[in-house]
Amino acid sequence: MEFLLYLLLGAAAGVLAGLFGVGGGMIIVPVLVFSFQAQGVAPEVLTHLAVGTSLATIAFTSINSVLAHHKRGAVQWPIFRSLTVGILAGSVLGGFTATLLQGPLLQKIIGVFALVMAAQMALDLKPKASHTVPGQATLGAAGGVIGWASAIIGIGGGSLTVPFLTWRSVPMQQAVATSAACGLPIAVTSALSFMWLGRDASALPEWSVGFVYLPALLGIAATSMIFARFGAQLAHKLSARLLKRLFALLLLGVGLNFLL
Repeated sequence: MEFLLYLLLGAAAGVLAGLFGVGGGMIIVPVLVFSFQAQGVAPEVLTHLAVGTSLATIAFTSINSVLAHHKRGAVQWPIFRSLTVGILAGSVLGGFTATLLQGPLLQKIIGVFALVMAAQMALDLKPKASHTVPGQATLGAAGGVIGWASAIIGIGGGSLTVPFLTWRSVPMQQAVATSAACGLPIAVTSALSFMWLGRDASALPEWSVGFVYLPALLGIAATSMIFARFGAQLAHKLSARLLKRLFALLLLGVGLNFLL
């Protein structure tokens, strides 16, 4: 029954990753927290386990999403390379930061972020394109911040990368595609950090590698890789306004649950 939940969760996360350029982490993390609570996972490790597992699954989600966007010529690879320089360092630092936080505090941080994301999506708030694409140093610094924050929250960084790139005058479809590409180094580096940093943690459930739970990783990855391609195709065909507002309601519920 739990594995079926992971398969369904992967399908939903994959569509979101491809459609909005935001990794499915904002869905994966809370569902995994509730699932691990039901399984009786120790409170002191369950939030870190959910975040680390989410990041590991996003590595798989990103692959098909990036391929689909690349075929349409939408990924800005020079921007990706500059961002990735900072992302690699920021992701490692973010993983370390997350392990220093207590589980309840980490949940509250995720809850606040979910509420901010809900407001942004419900109101369709977008920064105006008021600046040109920055140089390599600025992109590297931005990548560091994005990687650090993404590793703490357990996301692929799209909710941060897309607004930043559109603010710097990158067209929306290219911003979404480039953001999807950036999700891969964020997820891989962060997940490896969580595996390493959690290697000696006590009270982890069986089949865990550090703060990554393998059954959830396999189930979510199996369907997310398929549905990410579907989501990327929809992003080029449909208006996502209604879907964004529905997603905002879901994020509102997630945020309030974690905070209250």
